[in-house]
Amino acid sequence: MEMRNIAIIAHVDHGKTTLVDQLLKSSETFRSNEELSDRAMDSNDIERERGITILAKTTSIVYKGTKINILDTPGHADFGGEVERIMNMVDGCLLLVDAFEGTMPQTRFVLKKALEAHVKPIVVINKIDRANINIEQTLDEVLTLFIELGAPDEFLEFKTVFASALKGTSSLDSDPASQVEGMDAILQTIIDEIPAPKADSNGPLQMQVALLDYNDFVGRIGIGTIKRGTIHVNDNCTVSRLDGSTTNFRVLKLFGFQGLKRLEINEASAGDIVAVAGLADINVGETICAYNAVDPLPLIRLDEPTLQMSFGTNSSPFSGKDGKLLTARKIEERLFRETQRDVALRVERIPNTESWIVSGRGELHLSILIENMRREGFELEVSKPQVIIKEIDGVKCEPYEDLLIDVPNEYVGDIMTTIGERSGELVSMDAKETVTILKYVIPSRGLLGYMTNFMTLTKGYGILSHTYKEYRPVQSSSIGERSIGVLVSVEAGQATPYAIEHTEERGTMFILPGTEVYEGMIVGEHRYDFDLAVNVTQKKNLTNVRSSNKDNTVVLKSPRKMSLEACLDYINSDELVEITPTTFRMRKKILNTAERKKYEAHVKRAQENE
Repeated sequence: MEMRNIAIIAHVDHGKTTLVDQLLKSSETFRSNEELSDRAMDSNDIERERGITILAKTTSIVYKGTKINILDTPGHADFGGEVERIMNMVDGCLLLVDAFEGTMPQTRFVLKKALEAHVKPIVVINKIDRANINIEQTLDEVLTLFIELGAPDEFLEFKTVFASALKGTSSLDSDPASQVEGMDAILQTIIDEIPAPKADSNGPLQMQVALLDYNDFVGRIGIGTIKRGTIHVNDNCTVSRLDGSTTNFRVLKLFGFQGLKRLEINEASAGDIVAVAGLADINVGETICAYNAVDPLPLIRLDEPTLQMSFGTNSSPFSGKDGKLLTARKIEERLFRETQRDVALRVERIPNTESWIVSGRGELHLSILIENMRREGFELEVSKPQVIIKEIDGVKCEPYEDLLIDVPNEYVGDIMTTIGERSGELVSMDAKETVTILKYVIPSRGLLGYMTNFMTLTKGYGILSHTYKEYRPVQSSSIGERSIGVLVSVEAGQATPYAIEHTEERGTMFILPGTEVYEGMIVGEHRYDFDLAVNVTQKKNLTNVRSSNKDNTVVLKSPRKMSLEACLDYINSDELVEITPTTFRMRKKILNTAERKKYEAHVKRAQENE
């Protein structure tokens, strides 16, 4: 059977996973009575809720007698490493571009990775059914992007298909009226334009692991494309390690992909994308070879983590009330199990503590791990995310990012002021009729805790995207800390309407009456730039004098709702977020008010003496 291996790449939310749904429906893979759910490739609950792809997924369809292996890739910058590795598995890619938004930061990032791997692109202009689109302008942006990235001449003559993944229509014509039901235009273009895998089934086995999965029964599973030869279950193979050493192992299980299923198979040959189980510590970039016939492929470069935070056992007074998985042993097992499938994650135990330094590619990367653990029944506490400082040629350096902001014109001034305060360097400014596009280079630290502020300033209408650029020398040490103070509880108990009514004059509350609080818990935001200790459990003194029932007429303001990401964004370095299966709370690291005041005074004196 003829074969094609392709990846679908795009900026986040440009419709990759929805397009895969339509390709599955248009193929011969599913029977007419089989039902396919929306965004079928997003198998994780969080992926479905947030509408994002977190881990790359492999699927396989058959169209006109040709097997097409499709890899759906993440669009968010935090998971860009997955895109980079997948380019080693495919011979072509579909570059999706939103007809309305045009090229975005991640469009540049994923296309750059495709061109570096010399993967042939087909451009799909998606969401052609949207109002106020400018197809010519979008195509000009795409061509400009290809030229800027130094695409070879043969790639500049890219084929373009126009589609609406949401409606399930496609066409080779840019006129929206010419759209035809089904994805035949895309599927036929794949067969016509993407080359078949350059594979030799008769040579000795050669397969490079590009992705990892994990299974409690067989351990790590290496996923990749067989570049040469044939592999069978029970074959004895040799793996060429990253450090140049070799290990012999036996293939315990072999998996292939068909539709949305991963099926056990007995053999596979060159060109196939397969998953191999049998070596518990196999790593991305290692090459599986025929027994004692070592011929490694060039190593795959992995992006290093740029952000870290500490995870610890829950030390709050409410520890153990919600979760079942509380101990350091359980948390450590879970964290190290995550590293078995996520090569961008690093976990290191802090000596003599029940805490770990967990490093990843960004706030979203780490917050999704926390959210998964919370849903599994874990309780833990986490610190403010911090960038990883590296020493390069004797100079301390920190990560910088390319930042693109799409914001309504009336908010441009506020955004430029706040980004300037965070050491952002303006690269370009493009003012359109209703919106302005700002491009910055900014330290990663400058983006920590900024998203909540950004959405408030733009009233939810702004779009912010960022991609890792490079390490540069550290400029300032004060970027990224919250400038406003918080309201901190001095008592344990249940918050009362009476106390909250008097406290909310001091700032914005985060809690409702009836919420259980403890000493050191953050209950609101102060109006000024210093923390204020408050008693939100105080009850009204009762007397034997009758009065009108004033409590019944108390009208309280709605508290500010804080999501998990908002809490991680919000806290300062002297604070923690307590995570339980049912809730999350912000708190001070030192709960006791008197001890905290002494510590803060000591720190202040030390800073003055420097």
